[in-house]
Amino acid sequence: MTAPSLVDHFFRHEYGRLVAMLACRIGVEHTEDVEDAVQSAMMSALEHWTISGLPDNPSAWLFRAAQNNLMGELRQRTRRRRILQEQAADDVGTGDGPDVFLAGELQDELLRMLFVCCDDAIPPESQLVFALKTLCGFDVREIAIRLFASEANVYKRLGRARSRLRELRPKMDGLSQEQLSLRLPAVHKVLYLLFTEGYLSSSAEMALRRELCDEAIRLTNLLAEHPAGQSPETCALLSLMHLHVARMSARQDGTGGLLLLEEQDRDLWNQNGIQEGLKWLAKSAEGDSFSRYHAEAGIAAEHCLAPCFAETRWDKVAECYELLEQRVTSPIHRLNRAVAVAEWKGATEGLAILDGFEPPTWLAGSYLWSAVLADLHRRCGNSTEAERCREVALDSAPTPQVKELLQRRLET
Repeated sequence: MTAPSLVDHFFRHEYGRLVAMLACRIGVEHTEDVEDAVQSAMMSALEHWTISGLPDNPSAWLFRAAQNNLMGELRQRTRRRRILQEQAADDVGTGDGPDVFLAGELQDELLRMLFVCCDDAIPPESQLVFALKTLCGFDVREIAIRLFASEANVYKRLGRARSRLRELRPKMDGLSQEQLSLRLPAVHKVLYLLFTEGYLSSSAEMALRRELCDEAIRLTNLLAEHPAGQSPETCALLSLMHLHVARMSARQDGTGGLLLLEEQDRDLWNQNGIQEGLKWLAKSAEGDSFSRYHAEAGIAAEHCLAPCFAETRWDKVAECYELLEQRVTSPIHRLNRAVAVAEWKGATEGLAILDGFEPPTWLAGSYLWSAVLADLHRRCGNSTEAERCREVALDSAPTPQVKELLQRRLET
């Protein structure tokens, strides 16, 4: 394992687990101290492991190092005595760590931390930022891109969440069924964004991050197995994830560049994964609720079941986007519906859906808006407007891979 792969895969995967475990024991209000200890342990690991090689149990090594860092920091503070007395110091005092690496306990702690982060006393936008940063290992830039927010705004949201958690001093156990149910939609949203970052990364170094998708699926599976998470929405979210991941190996060419849907080799799609997604989609229909995840899984299913791009049931895809708009008002969904209608009825009909619509600032500044307009205007023969929008889209592309894909799509 090389140093870069440690950072990109193992460390990112371990970060949230370590933070969750230590925060469970020392108290969520001390999460900043925990994060500092974990980051310091990872830096030490990177230095030591690149020289001496990997230890037999890298996870246990990181846990012990992070725990030692944390305890050392706490001992240096004047409030040490009170913290150690009040916060179950026995749990963190001298344990070597291996027994806490039992899979079930780790997973439960991570899920519990997700529910703690989603306390309704914390503003929803801050809940999301805190969970993505603290448990999912996202950096501030990644969060800003994913949430269409500025980095300054992300820092503000993060500060509010941490401040509120220090005031609340929430307990890791003892959440009622009602509290778990109330927080479940926010937990879904975190898992959804974790998966989305893996499916189309905001990183300039890699277009896809399969390990993030796998982690999101793993956590969502755990949620589906837990009484608090057994809901049609969880099933629909799992369906969406499986249907997307089933097509993931066909989304890149040999050089790592992104491929358009119509360019993909459908023989590379994982049929077992598609069947798994369809199974969860059927299970999500057991009940009378309908969520954004149902609509998005329905769209993904249409793509998976189409024999080829030209034979996609675009009318069904457009219908799902319309349902999605009704369920969750967002200009992004309107934009996607315009794309589907353009494939179904023609570019003029697609453009008509956006005619007179004023996008919010965050969308108007995104490559998504300009790229769709450029494509629709080009297909309608409006060359001047198409070229103007194309330039804007290329200038605002977040990664080289996305820019290359846009250049290919908007020039044909």
